[in-house]
Amino acid sequence: MEYVPTIGLEIHAELRTRTKMFCSSINDADETRPNVNICQVCMAHPGTLPAINKEAVRSVLRVGVALGSRLADYTEFDRKSYFYPDLPKGYQLSQYEYPLVSGGALKGVEITRVHLEEDTASSIHDDATGATLIDYNRAGVPLMELVTEPVIHSAEQAGEFARELQLMLRYLGVSNANMEKGEMRVEANVSISNSGTLGTKVEIKNINSFNVMERAVRYELRRQEELLRSGGTVVQETRGWDDAKQQTFAQRVKEGSADYRYFPDPDLPSLKLSELPGFDAETLQATLPELPHMRRERYLKAAIKPDDADLYVRDTRFGDFFDEVSSGYDADASVLASNYIANDLIKIVRDRAVSAGRDTLTRDSDLQSDFGISATHFRKLIDMIRSKKISSRAAKDILAEAVSTGADPEAIATKKGLLQTQDAGALESAVQGVIDQNPTVVADYKAGKEAALQFLLGQCMKILRGAADPVILRDLLKQKLS
Repeated sequence: MEYVPTIGLEIHAELRTRTKMFCSSINDADETRPNVNICQVCMAHPGTLPAINKEAVRSVLRVGVALGSRLADYTEFDRKSYFYPDLPKGYQLSQYEYPLVSGGALKGVEITRVHLEEDTASSIHDDATGATLIDYNRAGVPLMELVTEPVIHSAEQAGEFARELQLMLRYLGVSNANMEKGEMRVEANVSISNSGTLGTKVEIKNINSFNVMERAVRYELRRQEELLRSGGTVVQETRGWDDAKQQTFAQRVKEGSADYRYFPDPDLPSLKLSELPGFDAETLQATLPELPHMRRERYLKAAIKPDDADLYVRDTRFGDFFDEVSSGYDADASVLASNYIANDLIKIVRDRAVSAGRDTLTRDSDLQSDFGISATHFRKLIDMIRSKKISSRAAKDILAEAVSTGADPEAIATKKGLLQTQDAGALESAVQGVIDQNPTVVADYKAGKEAALQFLLGQCMKILRGAADPVILRDLLKQKLS
């Protein structure tokens, strides 16, 4: 019998609040100096009392509204007890029985819950000395945890969900969700079964990118299947991912909820959210922007290619640029603009970024300085193509120079003689000259080789420096060769 994989995800995301979850220490993921954003509260000094970060609660509720979830009316914070050097209190403030958000879905994956807790400190291992140092800057940072139902059945589906969630968090402005900075962390619960019931769950940690997560899940599914087929038993445990060996490894036996000895925190008040102004679903809904799936659907309805639509959704700078360029355009003009943005402009812009010493564009980089061309100038280029003032080949050259110099596309076309000539005499002269100079190719065409006509057309365009309508030239060639 075939084994069926079942995957559930637990995703943590640090929230973009000014201060930490239960104190006034600064929340700054970019701080490089260790142990500067700390205070008596997040360091758990005796006698200190925590206070709930209102904006963090609002952020998680906005995520819940975006997911179509149920928002809690009553919620409270619990102590999750375990002992580790990066946990100054000896327990973590989290939510257990009464999460802020329940239910909802994203990319067809059902959500179990979304709750709020505090992050731990960072452990820094010094290979040279063998010592482990603790940086408490991260301790107490507000952390959203989202748990899915075990309804994912492939590594690829898990990756699609996690990427879409990252996009949604960024669109909402609640988290930067950079996995390379640890601002978003993904853990996968993986099992397989051929009995129609769920198999034994294994949790995979140490995942630092979506691609790594997919590789880890694929490996773990193979490992469990090979183990079961050989008569072995899958142990419920936590396993890490070794990127060098491309395999998971056992870390510890998986704890159950009883091991954490959850109980309501006596220092924090429970919350009746319906009594707090501005925390109802209707008010929060009004704060939501156009979400990734909405933007994607808008582009697809406008006949934009799926790959281009995904580009605009993933990188909103290109999406915003396309929206500005295509504003007021009909469908055909919008598609034409999209083709030049997604195929030509993006390559030029990325090459410029590499030349400037950057591997890629930064998310907060200035649009105009990176793109090198304004939406007004780009729109002028598209209008020149549509009115057949320039050829598609000339358009690419004009675009490259416009990005490089910031000059007006029409001025570039005029200066370089790239405006398509409508002079019938000049066109006919070019066509006749090419025919006279290429008798062998002419003979090939007359013998039925269509590729020969394309060669002759290319020669005509070369003579005219791209300043001619290739459709008109093709018709002239056919007339003279008939």
